[in-house]
Amino acid sequence: MLSSKACMELEKQYGARNYAPIPVVVSKAEGAWVWDPEGNRYLDCLAAYSAVNHGHLHPRVLKAVEQQLHTLTLTSRAFYNDRLGRFLKRLCEVSGFEMALPMNTGAEAVETGIKIARRYSYQKKNIPADKAEILTAYRNFHGRTTTIVSFSSDDNAKKDYGPYTPGFTNLPFNDLEALEAAITEHTIAFLVEPIQGEAGVIVPDEGYLRRVREICDRHDILLILDEIQTGFGRTGKLFCFEHENARPDILLVGKALSGGVVPVSAALADRKIMDVITPGSHGSTFGGNPLACAAGEAAIDTLIDEGLPERSAALGEFFREGIRRIDSPLFSDVRGKGLFIAIELKKEAGGARQYTEALKKRGILVKETHVDTIRLAPPLIVEKADLEWALGVLEDVFSEG
Repeated sequence: MLSSKACMELEKQYGARNYAPIPVVVSKAEGAWVWDPEGNRYLDCLAAYSAVNHGHLHPRVLKAVEQQLHTLTLTSRAFYNDRLGRFLKRLCEVSGFEMALPMNTGAEAVETGIKIARRYSYQKKNIPADKAEILTAYRNFHGRTTTIVSFSSDDNAKKDYGPYTPGFTNLPFNDLEALEAAITEHTIAFLVEPIQGEAGVIVPDEGYLRRVREICDRHDILLILDEIQTGFGRTGKLFCFEHENARPDILLVGKALSGGVVPVSAALADRKIMDVITPGSHGSTFGGNPLACAAGEAAIDTLIDEGLPERSAALGEFFREGIRRIDSPLFSDVRGKGLFIAIELKKEAGGARQYTEALKKRGILVKETHVDTIRLAPPLIVEKADLEWALGVLEDVFSEG
């Protein structure tokens, strides 16, 4: 086995520099824990940006994938396969939508949602051709395709990738007046994360999503919720919109949908909206492949049967309140919902990166975002005792600060 140093050097030599990883090499994983090639163990408090809600290598998901791996992996959508219908039925049942369009990555799900909304507006609402406008929020993160970065307010993600795709207007997140004021005769949808993850786990005011739903209804525009990070139990409910009964018109899901095994994503909507998608108008060779469907169906069943959303709610409150009790002069804010938590550091702390690296040396893996914020999102199967240990490490590191 290559050493950690050798692995990092190979990546730096042959890989594009589109990430700045914490200097640790993960070579093995199980549950909420990972190991490097030298045998050092770390508590994973990022869970692959919420893709590993079930924990690493969940045996039930692995069993389903292993069985499918030796039966059928890919047919393309040129033919039916015996797994897709079962998977879509289960996904629609748990989400409460009538139809689903399977893709692979989260960004593909967002692109799919945009295409559905635009086509629906032209075909069902008589919006003039090429005039459809979608509202989005400052500090959003919906992916990194050319269209998606066109409505990003993060210069690092957007700079030098123009010309940008038109048809989007950014407005402040958690601002109902701004939303109402931005709606015009050409507005067709509001695309938003219920909690802004990449921005630093920004939780809107209580009632915000419910009021957003009311505004969209009043103006007859679609509400598109990106639950790619917040979905499948991360915030203490199966989906974050359930906290306020703010059911969207189009729901975008991914990441944990496969149990962290293969890329699986989807856009969900009721039939009257999804029916605008016709043969040849959208697709993906790998979207809905049998292996992904086996993983997705097992991941959904596991999440429900093991009560992982409820576990996230209880452990999230315990972990969040434990962090808040840490007496650190560096903390500006501790926020979150379920096991989706952020520590905002004061400017005088000198940036979060030094603390994520200090935590790594003490056996906890987290990642900074937007300079001063540390996200903590461990797998939902994490043990309470592990979180108690993590609280002790956090207290030591930030007290030392």
